[in-house]
Amino acid sequence: MFTLVRSRVRTAVLALSAVTALAFGATATSGAAAAPAAAKQGPTSVAYVEVNNNSMLNVGKYTLAGGGNAFDVAVIFAANINYDTGTKAATLYFNENVQRVLDNAATQIRPLQQKGIKVVLSVLGNHQGAGFANFPSQQAASAFAKQLSDAVAKYGLDGIDFDDEYAEYGNNGTGQPNASSFVYLVSALRANMPDKIISLYNIGPAASRLSYGGVDVSSKFDYAWNPYYGTWQVPGIALPKSKLSPAAVEIGRTSQSTVADLARRTVSEGYGVYLTYNLDGADRSADVSAFTRELYGSAAVYTP
Repeated sequence: MFTLVRSRVRTAVLALSAVTALAFGATATSGAAAAPAAAKQGPTSVAYVEVNNNSMLNVGKYTLAGGGNAFDVAVIFAANINYDTGTKAATLYFNENVQRVLDNAATQIRPLQQKGIKVVLSVLGNHQGAGFANFPSQQAASAFAKQLSDAVAKYGLDGIDFDDEYAEYGNNGTGQPNASSFVYLVSALRANMPDKIISLYNIGPAASRLSYGGVDVSSKFDYAWNPYYGTWQVPGIALPKSKLSPAAVEIGRTSQSTVADLARRTVSEGYGVYLTYNLDGADRSADVSAFTRELYGSAAVYTP
């Protein structure tokens, strides 16, 4: 049976001590220009990493026997959207583990980018009532978009991933989801960072509120993916197949046969992205090879 309830460790619960809002006085200098990755043809492969427990560097430990990186995009899971009850505004929050990754970008992020792997920051609700779908005004949405784009600039990241879970809309007197909020947020973020990645974890109220006032923000996303591991589900967003991942797998928990079946279907039906979650520090070359053989015609090699 497919499991439709994800097993993610909630970043909100594990946060111990962290900065509640970014101080954006400085801008990070990106590392040296990424070295071109070895030739690789096929779908874009994505790896979410739970940084409460695992290192981002694990993403760079897998290459293809035929040449190239096994993974193309690494997602830091996860920052949070918090609610400041004093200012009644959403704030970008990093728990101590996310903050550690960002503060040590030179050793935790740049090595991936220098291999040609993009590094994106996922942002998740935190049970406080603040979410992407309930900004009360365009100004409020734009202010949070600036926090996001400032973080991307400060830490030399490649983009932002939206995951509208655990917001618990209504907590702390916040509003319920509205039609304009996410449209305003995505529009402002895209204007702030026209050349960076914006991706959608296709879940929650925000994912179904992509159009408002004659503006449809679907085309402003680079990618959208299915949020249910071990299943096939085409995201309900007007993007070309090349930007969609109907397949989603949890490494080490989704069976290798299912991983392979979903990869074969990705190729046969012409989709351009393959999503994986929870890459840890163990040698997962057998699990990774289960999809790389189907996507790229090559096994994956793990180098500790």
